[in-house]
Amino acid sequence: MIVGTITKITGPVVVADGMTGAKMYDIVRVGAEGLMGEVIRLEGDTATIQVYEDTSGLKFGDPVESTEGPLTVELGPGLLSSIYDGVQRPLPLIAEQSGDYIERGTVASALDRERLWEFTPVVSVGDDVVGGTVLATVPEGQTIVHKVMVPPEIKGRIKSISPKGEYNIDHVIATLEDGTELTMTQRWPVRQGRPYMRKLDPTTPFTTGMRILDTFFPIALGGNAIIPGGFGTGKTVTQQSLAKWADVDIICYIGCGERGNEMTEVLTEFPELEDPRSGAPLMDRTILVANTSNMPVAAREASIYVGVTLAEYYRDMGYQVAMMADSTSRWGEALREVSGRLEEMPGEEGYPAYLATRLAAFYERSGRVQPLGGDDRVGSVTMVGAVSPAGGDMSEPMTQNSLRVTGAFWALDTSLAHRRHFPAISWTKSYTLFLSQVRGWYEQNVAPDWLDYRDRAMAVLQKETELQEIVQLVGPDALPESEKIILEVARMLREDFLQQFAFDEVDAYCPPKKAYWMLKVIMAFYDNAVGALNRGASLRQILELPIKDDIAMMKTTPHEEALAMMPEFAAKIADQVAGIEVY
Repeated sequence: MIVGTITKITGPVVVADGMTGAKMYDIVRVGAEGLMGEVIRLEGDTATIQVYEDTSGLKFGDPVESTEGPLTVELGPGLLSSIYDGVQRPLPLIAEQSGDYIERGTVASALDRERLWEFTPVVSVGDDVVGGTVLATVPEGQTIVHKVMVPPEIKGRIKSISPKGEYNIDHVIATLEDGTELTMTQRWPVRQGRPYMRKLDPTTPFTTGMRILDTFFPIALGGNAIIPGGFGTGKTVTQQSLAKWADVDIICYIGCGERGNEMTEVLTEFPELEDPRSGAPLMDRTILVANTSNMPVAAREASIYVGVTLAEYYRDMGYQVAMMADSTSRWGEALREVSGRLEEMPGEEGYPAYLATRLAAFYERSGRVQPLGGDDRVGSVTMVGAVSPAGGDMSEPMTQNSLRVTGAFWALDTSLAHRRHFPAISWTKSYTLFLSQVRGWYEQNVAPDWLDYRDRAMAVLQKETELQEIVQLVGPDALPESEKIILEVARMLREDFLQQFAFDEVDAYCPPKKAYWMLKVIMAFYDNAVGALNRGASLRQILELPIKDDIAMMKTTPHEEALAMMPEFAAKIADQVAGIEVY
């Protein structure tokens, strides 16, 4: 046993002597209350420790005991529908023990050790198994089947396997010929990515139900994106909409350093949300990791790794997992604070020099993979990280370093938010690198000309931006009617297509096929309007056509009804435009 003594305390950073034999990132228990900490620097027999809890009351000479192992999470049935703090302590259980505030040194089991699970084995005595092999299935919630797997580092031959029945997570469900006993749980160090057989190309889109993302800036399952934006631009609402509507199996939502009232809103709303796919509670396939801004800063840094490890575990079962991190800026601030306590050389704006490396290592854990186990499972972790640049300044280090390692940039615009245009994602600042990878899926499952309409609509919006500069100088009346129609169609694209009301029963979610037809109808109106102008019709006559009101109502029309109507819209537009009398 390694036991040292405290020689220095600087906020959440503690220095202890007599720690010979301790290893980097070992978990330690600090002081008489056993506060949880992690070794982050070693010099001789002196260890520097970041403590995950409030260090007030610690004093010189208090004991520091090493557990001789890194920070790990417990993985097994019961993770779904759980609410954890930044080091995987279940918050509802802690609330029962200590009330509204977490008492220092609190220890609680991450999983319910008393609950019985309905266990169904899928291997037999004599079967050879390796890391990742599925031993049994356990229903978890109403929609997810938990696959009990062999831990990645273990292999052997099954000597005994428990029959079908109900067991708790600590029951030995299988024994290997070498004597290894397996239960329904396993532990994994959070800072180490879980292994897999191989990484696959991301080719299936991560459909979100948000038209601007699915049509203009899509990402693939296993991809990653960031949502930067200033205060009040809608980062949290956007991520909550993604959590509810994204076409994935599992949601892992990490509230990293967010304000307490925002996190409270998440914790109270999520358990009441209905899963639109199954009608079951959305929490049945959700894990929440909550570390608010008033919680210890070191645990905030760990919460990101805890969340991604939980996501990788379900990925290894063959599920598609979406991980929402809100917000990575608070994680960066935690790194900066701990780095300052360690007296490290600061980088840009005081962030540690290794900020870019840490961000790259984090986002690298996303991906679509073939897990260990040798079967045909394919799982993915798709990461969406919110970034909160101070004052909306996109040139600050967290945003710029995140940009270098992520594949999509969904930039929230303060001016759009002030105009009540939601989602306030800027179509001029945002981009995606996944367009060529998901193009084949859209052309096969939505329409062969999907990309053509997407590019044409983007060109109209880009042209509007150029024309607005002229309008600001000389006014709209100076423009010819051929350019005024561009402004009108761009307005239709903005208001009738890009704007989406997250709290409307129909408009909250838009399937990709409906989004395509909406875009096609608007562009058909544009083509017919240009043709009418060329044969002498006036812009006023075109804008008075009744079909314009029908186009505006498309987004709130129930999906099946809209899909049945919209193919006829092109003919109606052509008929109404052809009926314009030219004098």
